[in-house]
Amino acid sequence: MDLRIMGFDSPLLNTLQHMMDLSDDTEKIPNAPSKVYMRDAKAMAATPADIKEYPKSYVFIVDMPGLKSGDIKVQVEDDNMLLISGERKREEEKEGAKYVRMERRVGKLMRKFALPENANTDAISAICQDGVLTVTVEKLPPPEPKKPKTIEVKIA
Repeated sequence: MDLRIMGFDSPLLNTLQHMMDLSDDTEKIPNAPSKVYMRDAKAMAATPADIKEYPKSYVFIVDMPGLKSGDIKVQVEDDNMLLISGERKREEEKEGAKYVRMERRVGKLMRKFALPENANTDAISAICQDGVLTVTVEKLPPPEPKKPKTIEVKIA
C-alpha cells in the first residue's frame, strides 16, 4: 500500500513505507548467510565434543546419539581440518501410531576441528560405541634438532 496515494507525503512516512516494503527474503540481502551455512552452524552448535591431548596423540570424543557407524563420516579436508558428520533420520511412522511429543533431535550432526601442525593425518582411527564417537589422531614424531654445519676455513 502506497501512502502517497492517500495524500500522505512526508519523509517520515516514506521511511516507514520503505521499511514495511523490505521483505524477509535473505537472497535479496547482500552478505547474508546462506541456508547451507545456517544449517551447518546449527548442526555444529548442537554437537557436543571433548578433545584430549596425550603425549603421542589427540583424541576427539563426540556425542553421536542414535547413529550407527555407517551413518558417520570422518574426513580430513585441506590437510588440517578434521570434519566429523552424520545425519539422524526420523523413524518411519507405523500405521496407527502418531507422535504425541517429539523432542529428540533429528537432522545433521557436524563438527570441524583445525588439527595442529604435528597431527599425522595418515594415522587416524575412529570407533563408535554406545552413541559416542572416539577419533584418535596420532602425533608426528618431533623433528630432529638440526646440527650446526661446520665450514672449513681455508688460508689464502
